[in-house]
Amino acid sequence: MRGTLLLIASLLVPGAAQAAPNGTPPAAAKPAKAAPAAPPAAAAPAAVTCTPPEPPPASARPTKPALPDKPACLDTKEGCPGWEAYSYNDAIKAYNLQAQAFRPIAEAYLQKLNAYVKASGEYAQCEVNAMQK
Repeated sequence: MRGTLLLIASLLVPGAAQAAPNGTPPAAAKPAKAAPAAPPAAAAPAAVTCTPPEPPPASARPTKPALPDKPACLDTKEGCPGWEAYSYNDAIKAYNLQAQAFRPIAEAYLQKLNAYVKASGEYAQCEVNAMQK
């Protein structure tokens, strides 16, 4: 995963991947008069720690209720007998109630997924910033 993020980081900041390891420009690009070197810093800056986000557990993913089986008589020219039509109608009503209960659960899971995606982007940006320092 870290390799993937470094690949993404190199795509976001193309100059960082091509920079010289010691931070000096190549010999052909040196100016005629070099500026005096800056004194080294007294203490190196502390390493930035980027913590990867945790995805929502797959076990928390809600399952959509199953549609009731459609009786074969619905497709015939004669239609269904009364009792079969009523029982199918009752099953559809029960499904609609289950679907109404499913919607807020699914939306809450979707919010968790969107938060994970946002945190992943922030993590990638943190890695890019740490690489540039």
